[in-house]
Amino acid sequence: MRSSWRFFAVVGLAGLGLRLLFVFLAPQVTDDSRIYADLAKNWLSHGIYGITDEGRIVPTYLRLPGYPALLAAVFTIFGRDNFRAALLLHVLIDLGTCLLIADITRRIVSKRAAKFAFLLAALCPFLANYDAAALTETTETFFTALALDLAVIGLDRLQQGRLRSWVWCGLALAASILLRPDGGLLLVAIGVYLLIVLVRFVRESREWKKVFWAGVLLSIFSLAPLIPWTVRNWRTFHRFQPLTPRYANNPWDYVPIGFNRWVKTWIVDYVSVQEIYWQEPGEKIDPEKLPARTFDSAEQKQRTLELLDAYNQTTEVDPELDAQFAQLAQERIHARLLRYYVRLPALRIADMWLRPRTEVLPADPRWWEFKDDVKWSVVSVGFCAINLVYVILALVGLTRGHAIAWVGLLVLFVVARSLFLGSLENPETRYTLECYPALIVMAAAVVKAGVGQG
Repeated sequence: MRSSWRFFAVVGLAGLGLRLLFVFLAPQVTDDSRIYADLAKNWLSHGIYGITDEGRIVPTYLRLPGYPALLAAVFTIFGRDNFRAALLLHVLIDLGTCLLIADITRRIVSKRAAKFAFLLAALCPFLANYDAAALTETTETFFTALALDLAVIGLDRLQQGRLRSWVWCGLALAASILLRPDGGLLLVAIGVYLLIVLVRFVRESREWKKVFWAGVLLSIFSLAPLIPWTVRNWRTFHRFQPLTPRYANNPWDYVPIGFNRWVKTWIVDYVSVQEIYWQEPGEKIDPEKLPARTFDSAEQKQRTLELLDAYNQTTEVDPELDAQFAQLAQERIHARLLRYYVRLPALRIADMWLRPRTEVLPADPRWWEFKDDVKWSVVSVGFCAINLVYVILALVGLTRGHAIAWVGLLVLFVVARSLFLGSLENPETRYTLECYPALIVMAAAVVKAGVGQG
């Protein structure tokens, strides 16, 4: 940065301006934001990590404490419910993410590529867009980039036996996990990559114990911070809950597993998440919005419509109705195993990676029908094109994999996270945002073809 301070200053200011534009023109406080804020305020005022339910504060574990702790700090300093301060803090955190991405690129590609990576990160509308949403994405992406940077440093220093970076990498991963449970996917990716490096060291008769202790330190410092949360859940609810439940539910909530599994037998896009999946419970489901792939036969279509009609009478899925959805789901899975376990997950992954990242903007999720305001239609098409450019640049950069040291770690993380996301019933594009630090590093490799290590 000292040798190219003008470049970093100009691009940094442009990135700051882009982020402030989103914060002041399109701030988003969602239902999830209000849950996080409620947890933070109850924690501050009453010392109870719980939600407000009919005037009572009830302990819960439906969200991990990372983001509520951040909001609690913001509310203490700047006032209760001061979401604007939280969003401005997001801007600063995200600019830090841009610098971390540049540093990763400098270490494993080249200094020239690092400048291009900083440009791609600072002017990335998707990173900037989520700074304006009171959600975990910005902080989660920051700690993802930090953990990747520290892992790269640790891998470079293995030969010298310097392991301190793995302690800090573990703590960065712990912060990531305490924000969102899927932050643990990066721990899995780094752990598997270290195992591959360990096998390579053993085969080449190199000092493998350093790799082993790196893995031990990484595991201890990434998982130990979860112990207080796990103990609290055991003492409060008498349940072993080191993260959050699969469906982020309260301990007393009924989860319609059968309905969720039925949805998973046909859903592939974010539009259906909004129009069908999120309608339950409390809102009626319009059968006309079901895609044709929901039915395998006329008889199955009739049964499905009858089940939805029964749901629409109460807008709740009770255990009896849930069992009928479960039976329908099992029949569909049994009839088309390849569709359920391969084709649908692949389509969900493609949807999360390729559709416009406009879900926290007032754009129509059915952007391709062009029924929205012209302005938002243009934004959606533009975001789609920009996202495609980033993906293509990353794929081109991967063709120069020899120019990226430790490229296997980046690929392993992106693949592991994508495969996990493909298994979810709710394909939301924001879930791939945490992959953008790795994606941008790979994209930056297009400007340099050097010699790497992995």
